Amino acid sequence: MTTPPTGLNTGSHDLPVTPALAAFMGTRWAATPLPADLRVPGHDRFPGRRARLCAAFPGERLIVPAGRLKVRSNDLDHRFRPHSAYVWLTGLTGEDQADHVLVLEPAGPEGHEPVLYLRPRSPRDGGEFYRDRRYGEFWVGSRPDLAEAARLTGVRTEHLDDLAELLAGPQPPTRVLAGTDAQVDEATGRRTASREDGELAAVLSELRLVKDTWEVEQLQLAVDHTVTGFEDVVRALPTALRHHRGERWIEGVFDLRARAEGNGTAYTTIAASGAHACVLHWIRNDGALDPNSLLLLDAGVETDTLYAADITRTLPLGGTFTPVQRQAYDLVLAAQSAGIAALRPGARFRDFHRAAMRVIAEGLADWGVLRIPAEQALAEDNGLYRRYTLCGSGHMLGLDYHDCAKSRADRYLDGTLEEGMVLTVEPGLYLQPDDETLPAELRGLGIRIEDDLVITPDGAHLMSAALPRTAQDVESWMATLLS
Repeated sequence: MTTPPTGLNTGSHDLPVTPALAAFMGTRWAATPLPADLRVPGHDRFPGRRARLCAAFPGERLIVPAGRLKVRSNDLDHRFRPHSAYVWLTGLTGEDQADHVLVLEPAGPEGHEPVLYLRPRSPRDGGEFYRDRRYGEFWVGSRPDLAEAARLTGVRTEHLDDLAELLAGPQPPTRVLAGTDAQVDEATGRRTASREDGELAAVLSELRLVKDTWEVEQLQLAVDHTVTGFEDVVRALPTALRHHRGERWIEGVFDLRARAEGNGTAYTTIAASGAHACVLHWIRNDGALDPNSLLLLDAGVETDTLYAADITRTLPLGGTFTPVQRQAYDLVLAAQSAGIAALRPGARFRDFHRAAMRVIAEGLADWGVLRIPAEQALAEDNGLYRRYTLCGSGHMLGLDYHDCAKSRADRYLDGTLEEGMVLTVEPGLYLQPDDETLPAELRGLGIRIEDDLVITPDGAHLMSAALPRTAQDVESWMATLLS
């Protein structure tokens, strides 16, 4: 019997391979090339993106890894999704990109030359293709060879094994994307001479703040699939209500649509019923559904190009809001409408949050929940209304559902909105079940309404307008789907 070749990822319980089988497995395999005209989607955009990045770092080597596989249990890895910066610069989105690295090499006055260091398709004259659980073609599917990857991307490709030799040679000033340098260290066996990689991460985030037309189209596609997923959920409510873990049923219904129409969910689906909706990131989703309660569904589809939607609706599980539920819902809706009205080029990013929170604070004061005037609660040195709102009212959206998060404050949180930016507006009320400052009838209510918008020349376009927002429209929409 043969022992596994050095470097193969095999299991202790794998069957032994005889020399005869090894010889037989290495013969008579047909070629399986990719179509010669296949290109990454939107392939004409990536050279310009790389040029904009390189212009910020003249004469420096830039290293942007795709990321590494992470073990879930023993020899089982989590599903892989490439780092968003790598995707934005290459257009490569597949699970086969694990461990791959983009190097932007200084090339004199002409700028930089992009080089992709990849693991090519498993050759059929060795054991990897059928014995390696992590990278073998018969275990995880095929990858392009180097020539095919070059055609796909328009970028020169080299074998991943050659990266160590590159980094062992003379080193120009080098930056490695923050948070991914460990991957490069493991590939090379030595510490790279990276410096100020946080600045590289910031610039990459800031370059993605404004989306081009193709990106907006991809985001709209993500939104459209998400709308379909929400419709699926409403149709599934009768079954979910009968199940002892109805939240899980809801999660499964939406996630099925996300996986069928795109790469999957953009983030872990939040299916929070009753008081669970007061937990901002409730992802246990293990509760039963009460027809007298609300369901807060926060979910989004990620497209095959890895652009994300992020939408929330709060639905009456019995089909109609009670008077108290509707009172709270209408306050959140008014706050969201005020936030949306504040969106326009030149407005401060924080303006829409402040507009939404003013409505919330005034409503809480009118209800008697806030024992001080709304104006006082809104003061920067006070903020008592935040006990019931907990977090901000929105964020950038794109390749990540919390996109461009490494941007510096003056470009994002303290910056101004520009045409082509895509963001969410999502104020909420989270009235905790054990909060003794609240009247009993309000305790345990959690309500969030979240929509996706793109900044236009004179305001903002509501990308998720196909989903109803008003209480009456939500009830009518649910009745139609359940009829």
